[in-house]
Amino acid sequence: MNNNQKEKCLSNKFCEQFLDNEPKASLKNINKFTEIASSLAYYLKSFSNIDKLLDYICLIFKHIFNEKIILVIPLNYEGEIWHENIKISANDKCLTIQDEIISFFNKFHFSKNFKIKEILTFENALKNNFKEYKIETKKILSRSKCRGFVYIFSNDLSSQSIIDDNNFNFIENCLAVGLENYCLIKTKKKHENVDREISTGAEIQSQLLPDYCPVIYGLDLAAHCRPALQLGGDYYDFMCLKTNISEKRKEKARWALVIGDVMGKGIPAGLLMTMLRGMLRAEVLTGLPPDRILHDLNQLAINDLDQSHRFVTLFYSDYDPRTRKLRFANAAHNPPLLWKSADQKIIKLDAEGFVLGLQKDAKYKCGEIKLNDNDLVLYYTDGVIDTSNYLGERFDEERLIKTLTKLCKQSYTSQEILNKIFKKLDDFTGQNRHLEDDASMVIFQLK
Repeated sequence: MNNNQKEKCLSNKFCEQFLDNEPKASLKNINKFTEIASSLAYYLKSFSNIDKLLDYICLIFKHIFNEKIILVIPLNYEGEIWHENIKISANDKCLTIQDEIISFFNKFHFSKNFKIKEILTFENALKNNFKEYKIETKKILSRSKCRGFVYIFSNDLSSQSIIDDNNFNFIENCLAVGLENYCLIKTKKKHENVDREISTGAEIQSQLLPDYCPVIYGLDLAAHCRPALQLGGDYYDFMCLKTNISEKRKEKARWALVIGDVMGKGIPAGLLMTMLRGMLRAEVLTGLPPDRILHDLNQLAINDLDQSHRFVTLFYSDYDPRTRKLRFANAAHNPPLLWKSADQKIIKLDAEGFVLGLQKDAKYKCGEIKLNDNDLVLYYTDGVIDTSNYLGERFDEERLIKTLTKLCKQSYTSQEILNKIFKKLDDFTGQNRHLEDDASMVIFQLK
């Protein structure tokens, strides 16, 4: 059968004419029924409109089971009674009873959160209201899930049931597949909308992270965040503590350098990270020392973080280019690694402090260190050291220190060191393996 023939068989008009012209032969003539079956299968294959499919099914029911009245009650993709697509298959002699069935159905109110047990109440009421008819019930099932209900009304109380009829079952199964296709299409569109919203959120979030590193006198900066999912919970930022001054003067002003990590990943972590960023930026403008900044930030964020059942680790520091002094406070974040060029060794920058969002009266201590020529500081999140290979081995802090030590002994820029560490991570995890958690790094090196 070519496409033109299939399109012809697909039309309700063809089916109407065909069945009207030869009503008695419809079940006996295998070739004729094959044409109907083929057109129905083609309709399912090129599925686009569930309303037309239901009309088409009822039209076939009408002509094959002419003496029956068949009520089709489908469920929509949310599992609710689909009122606007209730269909009745009946011949012209049954218009009165058809109107009565529709009227009865409209008076019966199903709850919004439809439960299958409600259909039993409906069926009992239906049989009590139409006692002159023999009423049979059939669930429309697809992969063991109910997609709707079919009710067969018979004038002859002693008439033979059609529920076991092969033709009836074939048409009913096609209807089940059609309803499932509709649900899958609606679910797919819903997921596409969610994906689109997540992509928009990821785009907005990426814009909240600095597009580029600022120019700070005497420093070579590099930074990058690689989220495990589209939205991430990692955060880093650079903020000048002086506002309303020229860009030239900002280069020698005091700067805040911060890195943080919200517990978890994905949408919840991304939203909390965005909220925390706004709070922190407001706090930074007060010019308070790092330990006070973290204390006040914890006070501001604890209610929101407590309700979300999440916490945040954060390392906050400020750097003065004129004195080369770095002050810092730590809310239980991974301590940054400081390469002391003069000593050719790495030390950790740490200060006592509790995570943000768990303890209202948490206290933080402030540390301070003076940096020298060619010293380098690496800020990072735990996604860097927690990444694992196919054997289950972690990259761990020790491997990161060894990698950084080797790179610092060579004349690389901050960006080159950053790129080489990420390359080392990729080589360690192996091909086609993604990071299990968001991984972020910030490097600054004194020229």
